Amino acid sequence: MTTTTVSTAAEHEVDETVHDHPSDAKYVKIAAILAVITAAEVSTYFWKSAGTLALVLVLFPMMIAKFAIVTGYFMHLKYDNPIFKRVFVFGLVLATVVYMITLTAFNYFDDIYLRFLRG
Repeated sequence: MTTTTVSTAAEHEVDETVHDHPSDAKYVKIAAILAVITAAEVSTYFWKSAGTLALVLVLFPMMIAKFAIVTGYFMHLKYDNPIFKRVFVFGLVLATVVYMITLTAFNYFDDIYLRFLRG
């Protein structure tokens, strides 16, 4: 007596929601990109004369890029339903806005960085 664990009908079914999984080489490339961005972020520690505004303008885009890469590839949001991507993007925007409001409320941005606007 022989038993089969998969029925013949199930063998031929195709799930249209399945996507091609990224290869190992793709993950290595993504890890290398994340390492370069992280190294650039860490290098800002050594900027002795950089002001707060300069650091925020440099670090925020790197933070957003890393967030997009990690959620898009490692969390597979690139292949999932778009509503999941919207939830994560909304969270990122909300966190950024709250962080900027908090910094402004505590007068973290000194007027010295905005003097060029006065003329």
